[in-house]
Amino acid sequence: MAMNSELAAIVSYIERERGVEREDVLTAIEGAIKQAASHNPGVTNDLRVVINRKDLSLHVYDTMVVSNEETGTGFISLARARRIKPDAVEGEAIEIEMPAARLGRIAAQTSRQMIMQKIRDIERTNVYTDFKNRIGEIVSGTVSAVNRRDLYVFVGKTEMLLPGKERIPTEEFAVGDSIRAIVHSVKPDANGPAVTLSRASAEFVRTLFRLEVGEISDGVVEIMGIARDPGYRTKLAVRTLDEKVDPVGACVGLKGARVRNIVRELNGEKIDIVRWNADIKHYVAQALAPAKLESVEVDPDGGNTVHVTVAPDQYSLAIGKRGQNVRLTSKLTGWHVDVTKAIALASFEDQKAEAIKTLADMFSVSTAIATKLADAGFLTVEGIVESDEEGFVAATGLDEVTAKGLYAAAQAVAELTGVTASAQAEEEE
Repeated sequence: MAMNSELAAIVSYIERERGVEREDVLTAIEGAIKQAASHNPGVTNDLRVVINRKDLSLHVYDTMVVSNEETGTGFISLARARRIKPDAVEGEAIEIEMPAARLGRIAAQTSRQMIMQKIRDIERTNVYTDFKNRIGEIVSGTVSAVNRRDLYVFVGKTEMLLPGKERIPTEEFAVGDSIRAIVHSVKPDANGPAVTLSRASAEFVRTLFRLEVGEISDGVVEIMGIARDPGYRTKLAVRTLDEKVDPVGACVGLKGARVRNIVRELNGEKIDIVRWNADIKHYVAQALAPAKLESVEVDPDGGNTVHVTVAPDQYSLAIGKRGQNVRLTSKLTGWHVDVTKAIALASFEDQKAEAIKTLADMFSVSTAIATKLADAGFLTVEGIVESDEEGFVAATGLDEVTAKGLYAAAQAVAELTGVTASAQAEEEE
């Protein structure tokens, strides 16, 4: 029999474009045709469908009982039976091949739907098998569709879902954009894509550091905790048992190169890398940086609470924008952190005067401009970079050009001194 070119084209397309094995495709087609044909009143329950694996010709067989008395579905006359099998006798069940066209138009249409459903089931099973052990792995793909905040992403030939709740709020993607995300979950019985991705999870940051920092992947540096506000800030605690290695410096990299690559991947999200400490007071002090603390005390009544006291000019820095700094510190350490202001000291005006002088010298500006910064509550570089540019311009009352220039200068100083994304670098020579 000649090659079934139409079926061959369909099988090749599914095998090539959808990654389904040829034998699985053929088995699915056989099963679908049999299932669809079973509803045809002209066939029995013993119908058998076979596709020749060499030429892909379709063969349909049905089992009939030889009888000269009974007629209709399931029976065949003795005379006709002997034309197929010369030694056939009455009462014998014989298998005869019937034209595929006898299955009918409705059966053919139904089988097409069943075939596609079976192919989708096979695809989902294959995806589950391929990715069930890859949870936590970062994959790269291309955005294929956008449905409100949900993204559909093709990774190779597999369509995956990046739900809106697993996206970084500050970033936007369009169809055709490249994207990296972590495999968040894999479900074989999902109605949509079986693989769910995430860019908002803390594990995404953890895996980025594992890929970027050789000391982490080698086990020399260990990540002890991550607290994240996706798109805005992440706090990462690290430690090492090797006294020759600075765990923070290893994560920051030479001139901040390693952490800068991660910040770029996270669309500018700030990253504070702190040294883990078994002593909760030291750990909290590290985690609340760049705020300078006056005291840290563990609540004597228990309840995993730490009371932190800061100078008035450090209070907003310790709390952070929208309470972010103290909230992430609590999440990172697992302790409730209570921050209060110290009683203002009589020497505060002296401290303010010293801050004005420092700001004037650092930015090469007049004392009048430095005073405006101090009056607005910006006494340190850390305080400036913790504010957003728009808020800084509005708070200082300076003209926009001057204010934006000072903000940019503070960012540059912070980067050089390790205050921002590579805060607490503590790089050793």
